[in-house]
Amino acid sequence: MYFTDRGIEELAQRRGEEEVTLTWLAERLRDFVDLHPEFETPIERFATWLARLDDEDE
Repeated sequence: MYFTDRGIEELAQRRGEEEVTLTWLAERLRDFVDLHPEFETPIERFATWLARLDDEDE
């Protein structure tokens, strides 16, 4: 189990029943990077990965 799995599990347990928009998620990611600028690159990579998830070329 990766360390991040604990956070993912907590997210699923606490908020798994909620529905959110991608706009809401983008705002929360911006908030997170504002508070933790050292995570800008991984958040950028994650957001790009999500945005291109259905691209057949990649």
